[in-house]
Amino acid sequence: MRRAFFMAVGLLAASGGLFSAVSAVEKRPQAPNGKAVAGIDRSAGIDRSAGLDEILNAENEGRALQVAGVVDDLAFLRRVTVDLIGRIPKAEEIDEYLALPVAQRRASMVDKLLADERFADRWTVFFGDMLRLRSQADGGAALTAYVHRCIAEGVPFDVMCRQLLSANGKAGKVPEVGFVLNDGADPMALAAATAQVFMGIRISCAQCHDHPFDVWKREQFYALAAYFGKTRRVESYLTKAIYTTESDQTVVLWPPEGKAAEEDRKPMQPAFPFALDSESPTPSHVARFVALRTAAAEKLTQDSLPKEATVDDLLSDAGDRAQQLGSGAEESFDVAGEAKRDARNLKVEQDLYRASQLRHELSELVTSPRNRYFSRSLVNRLWAELMGRGFVEPIDDFSDHNPPSHPRTLDFLADEFVARGFDLRAAVKLIVTSDAYQRGHLAGLDETARREAEEAFVAAPTRRMLSEAMFDSMVLAGHLFDPKYPAGENVKTVRAIVQVPVKREGVAGKLNGKNDKSMAGMQAMAKPVVQTGYDLESAIEVDFDKLLAEEDEAPEVEKMAAVSQEELEAQMMTKRDMRYIERVVETEIDDNPVFTSALRMAAPALPNHFLRVFGQPSRDSLGEHRDASPSMRQALMMLNGRLTHEASRVGKFEPMFKLVVGKQADLAAAVKLAYREILTRQPSAEEMADAKEIIGDAENPREGMADLRWALFNCHEFRFLP
Repeated sequence: MRRAFFMAVGLLAASGGLFSAVSAVEKRPQAPNGKAVAGIDRSAGIDRSAGLDEILNAENEGRALQVAGVVDDLAFLRRVTVDLIGRIPKAEEIDEYLALPVAQRRASMVDKLLADERFADRWTVFFGDMLRLRSQADGGAALTAYVHRCIAEGVPFDVMCRQLLSANGKAGKVPEVGFVLNDGADPMALAAATAQVFMGIRISCAQCHDHPFDVWKREQFYALAAYFGKTRRVESYLTKAIYTTESDQTVVLWPPEGKAAEEDRKPMQPAFPFALDSESPTPSHVARFVALRTAAAEKLTQDSLPKEATVDDLLSDAGDRAQQLGSGAEESFDVAGEAKRDARNLKVEQDLYRASQLRHELSELVTSPRNRYFSRSLVNRLWAELMGRGFVEPIDDFSDHNPPSHPRTLDFLADEFVARGFDLRAAVKLIVTSDAYQRGHLAGLDETARREAEEAFVAAPTRRMLSEAMFDSMVLAGHLFDPKYPAGENVKTVRAIVQVPVKREGVAGKLNGKNDKSMAGMQAMAKPVVQTGYDLESAIEVDFDKLLAEEDEAPEVEKMAAVSQEELEAQMMTKRDMRYIERVVETEIDDNPVFTSALRMAAPALPNHFLRVFGQPSRDSLGEHRDASPSMRQALMMLNGRLTHEASRVGKFEPMFKLVVGKQADLAAAVKLAYREILTRQPSAEEMADAKEIIGDAENPREGMADLRWALFNCHEFRFLP
């Protein structure tokens, strides 16, 4: 409560009145009362989205567009579940959804998904791509966990971004500092990232010269970089701890190097080159934002204030103190003890991790409710994530030379995002409850007409699931989140080539346990050098809660972990005395596979991992987005990969087993369950006949069902959203 109170009060600084020396931008038009486009089913029962569809329809008015109808209930369920929590719906969720009244089911499902624990997991992936979160970078894992917690706890987007831009401290201990460390605290790289990531402005070209196609000048870029000019990345020589702090001197000088004599270059003065909305008159969405934050701060203040002390309370406290004094003055007035307690409470690290006033000022400007670049950039990304394309494409290239396709709709969404307190869930709900989001695909049209309809958002483009969502959907439909076989049913012999350490002297021949180290010891030290190419789906699972478990504890001074000279010499001698020889090791394992959620895997995955093959970016550079194009590697991985194989097999612990094996076998019910679990629908009569033929051609019904499920996982309908 205390943290939330101070956070809310601190946010009011950005809500109005601080920026008096900024340029005004044109006043945005009010939402018109546009006519609805034909083809929308108004009986769907979902709450109307506060003018969004009316504005979009008005901007499309006069265009000869083919308009797609609304998808059916099950198609909507599949689409919104994948989009909001990163997997297809479970069979029991389908039953629960269909049991709801038709007029309420879509709205009810959206609310349920927004409250689901997986919502934070799925949208951490979204912000992971946007912020280039990398688990192996300095502070990257903790930063990912911090973003996840912000989403889970409903921390406003502007609050999170302010912390990312302004924080200083130790990597991991202060998770927000991972954003600055991601670019090595390089002022030039951070200036480019801040503009492009948070405001959708590609200003990096101006680092070396005036932008050739835009208004940005080199001097403006340097002025933006100057906000980061005093920030330093420091690595402790003894402890190897990495942290950021502030120096007294800036490294950003003007004119640029080579443009003037070194003695003529002076510290660049920070300046924000992007215009904010005028303060007068206050835009209505900003006024709503201020009222919302003010009310929240007042409520937290009332909830946080202690009750007023009475005279009886004071007298009681005085009596307790007198009793303590009577029990022993030397204990009550322990000067040495109080000094030690005070020393422990000193903020020792505050001098080490100095706060950045410049970056604090920058964070207020970037996240200001009057900064339309900030709000428009985020809602444009959200729209692209949920609709298949943004109003501005590429999504991080806002420019006078690249105007939005629907500027008034974009402004409406951005203004609502601000007015609702930069609430991610509110923005997502506004989009997924719109008519535009619920439209289906257009079939049978020529390519030009179909593309025009999709670009006007009156038809849904073909969207493949995110790689993480497809992974989790296969794990879910294949019942692989938990063991699905009894112990001992899948015993296999695994062979691997390993390197075994041995003494350099007298090592010829087979290892027989008679050397200086036992065979058990050798195998414990063995290093695998060859891994099978079959398993390209495993990865390290990240425990977000554990990563942040110590964040709220009082900071401690770094402890030295030096190794003695004798220990170093012993380690070096061991390395010199040992060599490695290759051996084939056979191990029997009970292969009862259990997969973890891809949304919780360390990211980005290795280049040949399932997630990367299906488009997860490396997150190394700005402007790198997900690649949705098909490839031969994707086809081969789906045809032959371990995940597809294990998901297709029928385990004894899953509901499918009793429908294909034993006296209660019911192949028709089994086929229906397969379609329900994998494709979120019932099979047609023709599909039922084909499925029974596939099962009948197999060695036994269990193998036949595995063949059918394999075919369903490999069909386009599974991978692409309805």
